[in-house]
Amino acid sequence: MMPSLQTARFDLPLLVTSQTQKEVTHNEALVRIDALLHAVAADRIAAVPDLDDDATGKCWLIDDGATGEWSGKSGQLAIWVGSDWRFARPAEGMRVRLNATGTDLVHVDGNWIAAPAIPDPAGGSTVDAEARQAIKRLLDHFRSLGHVTR
Repeated sequence: MMPSLQTARFDLPLLVTSQTQKEVTHNEALVRIDALLHAVAADRIAAVPDLDDDATGKCWLIDDGATGEWSGKSGQLAIWVGSDWRFARPAEGMRVRLNATGTDLVHVDGNWIAAPAIPDPAGGSTVDAEARQAIKRLLDHFRSLGHVTR
């Protein structure tokens, strides 16, 4: 059986015996680790963004209906390395911060999900019902992430 040439979760390239130019493989792995460790995406978009001089190392979460170079890569992270794109498929439970909205997303069952917006109880005679609804929405979200069981 031939050993895999990449890691199982994030397809990081592995070094092999007698490999020439090991630094290329090693640097590729570092680029991916740099993007995926405590992942932060500039935004969730479907079209390749206009890139400026400061774009190297930035990531975007590819939205549904992606076009151009991102076609067929919905849900993946696109990492700009200064001359071309690297793409990372998310692993179950992976988290990413979206800078554009200030939200944190978690990859669960093939989808990126965010915590639900929960309104503050407004007071008056429905305080108990509003509080119960807010608590239920929190519990449902935590259950979807596997943090709370029924």
